[in-house]
Amino acid sequence: MFSKIINGQSKTITGAAIIIGGATLISRLVGLARDRIFAHSFGAGQIMDAYYAAFKIPDLVYNLLILGALTAGFIPVFIKIYEKDENKQAAWKFVNNIINIIGVAIIALCGLGIIFAPHLSSIIAPGFGEEAKNFTAQFTRIMFLSPILLGFSMTFGGVLQSLRRFAAYSLAPIFYNLGIIAGTVILFPIIGATGLAWGVVLGALLHFILQAYAARKAGFRWRWGFNLKDKETWLVGKLMIPRALGLALNQVSIFVVTILASLLPSGSVSVYNFASNLQAAPIGIIGIPFALAVFPALSSAAAENNKEKFIQNLSSTTRQILFLVIPCSILILLLRAQIVRVVLGSGAFDWNATIATADALALFSLSLFSQSLIPLFARAFYSLSNTKTPFIIGVIAELIGIIAALILMKPLGVAGLALAFSCASIINFSILTIALRQTLKGMDEENLLNFIFRVIIAGIVMAIIVQILKYPLAAIFNQQYLWGILGQGFIAGSAGLVIYGFLCYILKVPEFMQFKDSFKKKWLRLKNVQPAEIMEGKE
Repeated sequence: MFSKIINGQSKTITGAAIIIGGATLISRLVGLARDRIFAHSFGAGQIMDAYYAAFKIPDLVYNLLILGALTAGFIPVFIKIYEKDENKQAAWKFVNNIINIIGVAIIALCGLGIIFAPHLSSIIAPGFGEEAKNFTAQFTRIMFLSPILLGFSMTFGGVLQSLRRFAAYSLAPIFYNLGIIAGTVILFPIIGATGLAWGVVLGALLHFILQAYAARKAGFRWRWGFNLKDKETWLVGKLMIPRALGLALNQVSIFVVTILASLLPSGSVSVYNFASNLQAAPIGIIGIPFALAVFPALSSAAAENNKEKFIQNLSSTTRQILFLVIPCSILILLLRAQIVRVVLGSGAFDWNATIATADALALFSLSLFSQSLIPLFARAFYSLSNTKTPFIIGVIAELIGIIAALILMKPLGVAGLALAFSCASIINFSILTIALRQTLKGMDEENLLNFIFRVIIAGIVMAIIVQILKYPLAAIFNQQYLWGILGQGFIAGSAGLVIYGFLCYILKVPEFMQFKDSFKKKWLRLKNVQPAEIMEGKE
């Protein structure tokens, strides 16, 4: 039964989207469970600071060398070769060449990382004390094994996506997080703090085993081959450069924030990462799926030079994202303490860490709308064969964000770093909007403004109801216990959502009716999404 599920081939993209969407939701929930175990076991202190700091450099290698190549180049090239090759030998030879080249490159880089881990740790976390730096160096050395396993695994994942065998690819991130949890629950009591790092390696190994098994069932067999002159391999390299630059830009920003957080009091790196993980959930569930869904339609309209259809699709998707993200932002802002206490607030995660995480989460929530729309607007430019504009705008926004972080970190601490991130995100979105409007000579402003006016009214009333209900509910539910906090937040939030939906119905917001009808037609129909666009990495 398990083999049948893992090796099943999706006949339609809609079916594939359902598999990926369901697995993504489970992965997010397992990720929240992982963070709760971290918070309960270690709180926001030097071990978690060292863990998150150590993650950054191996993650940089993975993102630039592996994710950049796969999302930009490997999948379309492999599909082209596979479809033309009757006996598939050329396709598997190409896969082996890519795996062997990536393997040699990543083993060499990770080997250097293991050797120079203490120096890298001092760079990424200059503000840590000696003990925290030693932890960071130990963790970094061990974690450098994970990009090697993930490099092979994600290449297999690219093959599986190309062949529309999405089950193993979708389940792999869940096993990755389960491995990390095992490191905390099982390995830490046995071997100490390094068990956390070995948990990451275990997660990467499970990730690899699952996809390697599925790739073998699909027909892959490893053979040695190392041809740097292969034209298809060169094409993958050429295609990955713009994507790698974009990922490098994002990684630089993450590095700078980690460095700055290390200069703040102990626990700041942990608090920032905990809050960031919490606020990323609605973006991964709402913003990115909608951007993926509409991308083929935008590309088709651009190819047909049908500007009216292009703007219509863009405007409609923008409204759908905002319709869902605005209430999420309100709930996160008003129920931030309840969210943090329910997800993280136990064991060693004390009240001070809860308040600091909740404050950062509130400031992150201010930019949820922009974070959710940036993937959509960037893809609008991509569909117009313009990858340069989003990159330049991203550089400008990230530089402003770094400057804002330097200014705000002293008076506001970790919350200042979160506010700087939100400022950069809003600036990125604003400039993208202006540039896109100039490119298209309009963006259906009348419908957008009319929609925004109605949704803001519904959102304001929703916020008032949630805020009013919090206090009597706090008296009813015992706030000293998890279920009491959960009950207060759940009832206040649910009442707010009901009011929001009711007002959207009264105000005749079309997106509300579309959302309601979608439950009858399978939510988020993705009939035109191309496999190469469904790429999520490890999370």
